[in-house]
Amino acid sequence: MTPESDTAVPRSAVRCLTLLEGRVLGVLSEKQHTVPDTYPLSLNALAAGCNQKTARSPVMNVSEAEILTAIDGLKRLSLVFEGSSSRVPRFEHNLGRVLGIPSQATALLTVLLLRGPQTAAELRLNSARLHNFADISSVEAFLDELAAHEPPYAVKLPRTPGERESRWMHLLCGPVSMAEEVPQAYGGGESGASLVSPAEFEALKAEQLRLAGEVSRLQAQVARLAGELGIALLSPGDDT
Repeated sequence: MTPESDTAVPRSAVRCLTLLEGRVLGVLSEKQHTVPDTYPLSLNALAAGCNQKTARSPVMNVSEAEILTAIDGLKRLSLVFEGSSSRVPRFEHNLGRVLGIPSQATALLTVLLLRGPQTAAELRLNSARLHNFADISSVEAFLDELAAHEPPYAVKLPRTPGERESRWMHLLCGPVSMAEEVPQAYGGGESGASLVSPAEFEALKAEQLRLAGEVSRLQAQVARLAGELGIALLSPGDDT
């Protein structure tokens, strides 16, 4: 189950990962350190890690079939390998070698893949089981290296209102959309009770669009009825 090569693959050869591919990669990297006795992971264990309700943002609910599709994509990038010495297929990651980064940086990317945007202090705390950083400045040093890479692997996000420190986010799944990340700042982490899955988020957006359309139709009906009755409607902001 040893990766075929220890040579780093040029970053330009690695496309942007999907959200699920990033989750699979993060889970494999995390479990390598937290449950070494059962690593490499079976598909069942990998699914449990992907759908874990704690230490995950966003929380997911994905099937083993969806995970296998993600694994196939990661295999083509040499980011995941499948072992052949067991009756049950087992999977291991190759993140550090492919990206050509040290174990400290791999630990930080792992936590960002699993938990989303975090400050340097949060990253130090949340990565303790993967690597014991001496202090926050050492975390920031590796984050700066990830950000300075060409192309960059991580980015320091602008501070949002109410935040005392800037958060960091990985770029393995493409550029960061602040419109998508801001809600996680208020509902993320293990204590966030308002986390929703990607499918639930899309459903909420669809419902918002439906309601907006319903309001527009009602406004049109009111305007039509007012015209038939000869009633002048007030515009928003007009005095009553």
